[in-house]
Amino acid sequence: MKKLKIGLFTDSYPPYINGVSTSVETLKISLEKLGHTVYVVTVGQDATTYDYNETSKVLKVPGIPLGIYDYRVASIYPLKVINKIKSWNLDIIHSHTELCMGIFARLFAKQFNLPLVHTYHTMYKDYTYYVSRNHKYFDLGCKKAVEYLSKFYCDNTADAFIVPTIKTYHLFREEYHYDKDIYIVPTGIDASRFLTENVDINKVEQLRKNLGYKKNDFIVIIVGRMAQEKNIEFVLKIAEILSAKKSNIKFMLVGDGPDKEKYEKIAKNKKLEDSVKFIGRIPWVDTPLYYHIANILITASKTETQGLTVIEAMASSLPAICIEDEAFRTMVVDGLNGRFFNTEEEAAKIIEQLQKDRKQVNILSKQATSIANKFSLPEFGKNVVEVYETAISNHDNKKDLSSVIVRIFKRGKGRINDRRNRKRTNNIKQ
Repeated sequence: MKKLKIGLFTDSYPPYINGVSTSVETLKISLEKLGHTVYVVTVGQDATTYDYNETSKVLKVPGIPLGIYDYRVASIYPLKVINKIKSWNLDIIHSHTELCMGIFARLFAKQFNLPLVHTYHTMYKDYTYYVSRNHKYFDLGCKKAVEYLSKFYCDNTADAFIVPTIKTYHLFREEYHYDKDIYIVPTGIDASRFLTENVDINKVEQLRKNLGYKKNDFIVIIVGRMAQEKNIEFVLKIAEILSAKKSNIKFMLVGDGPDKEKYEKIAKNKKLEDSVKFIGRIPWVDTPLYYHIANILITASKTETQGLTVIEAMASSLPAICIEDEAFRTMVVDGLNGRFFNTEEEAAKIIEQLQKDRKQVNILSKQATSIANKFSLPEFGKNVVEVYETAISNHDNKKDLSSVIVRIFKRGKGRINDRRNRKRTNNIKQ
């Protein structure tokens, strides 16, 4: 297939750090390595500036804070950038959001008759509390609205639909009763930046020392947004159980979020200052250093579509200790490269066992690195390009069908007009 000109439309892109921005940037890199030309249309960091970087091919439109974490909203049809995007002569558009830039992607694709692919990244039904504030009946209404909008965007507007895991696939098949084709394409990562041989161990040791960890401390890392959907309180309960046993197990929470201060207060009230450390937001380039300080990763989140931090941790040779959830079954095999738990007590027991058995940790670590390699950039790019090919074919078929319908309509209209003209002529003669 020819090399494509691809437009990625997203509300979130670096320097913002979250799963979607990481996924989109990773896709851009992997597609470019395959020889395709990739442009990004995203929301900028201020409310007035339009910015296009010719080198990176990233176009930013003005955005204003949404009031939820660091997300920003923008116009759904920013007129000032239409001619710029037209000049790219795109072959396909790939939207990565159902919100502002996602709507823009759909409108632009419709107006200029371009094939559209959509990836569903976020389990919105698990985030409705941001709007409903946990009011039960209002929340049910919000979840129903999310279902309707999700099906509308994926069913009525896209030529092909991608989900990153079997969990999201089942959501659409079983809960939303979506009956069209769904392509499961797990997000890849640039595993090389996390590999031990590519990380400066001297920097790791210095960072560990700066953070106050001792040589024999067993460090459990969490990487992600400090918010309700990540189930941080669950992890703090695990830390409380282990802290009562006076062990050298330490929890390192990396990331920022709307509930960070709340969790810090909970940790303080439970007297967990010695065993729980809140790192806050870190530079993206330093992420591998923090993984390499730790011994294992833990996640108690049940809202992930895939869980990229699990793949990053495994690439860093860390076993992943995960709450039982379908999203993690794609990458974690219990007892091979990680462990699963259901309760705080189960998780505490697993962590305590691993802390006492470093040999077992090493066995899990080796398998973790091996499995992480399956989520490589080249594989990710190739799988997405296959979906692009299908979308372009589907779109061309729709165009052919539309032209046939138009011809039939015109022919039928012509026959009706002929009858009317003959009737008028007869009436005149009479």
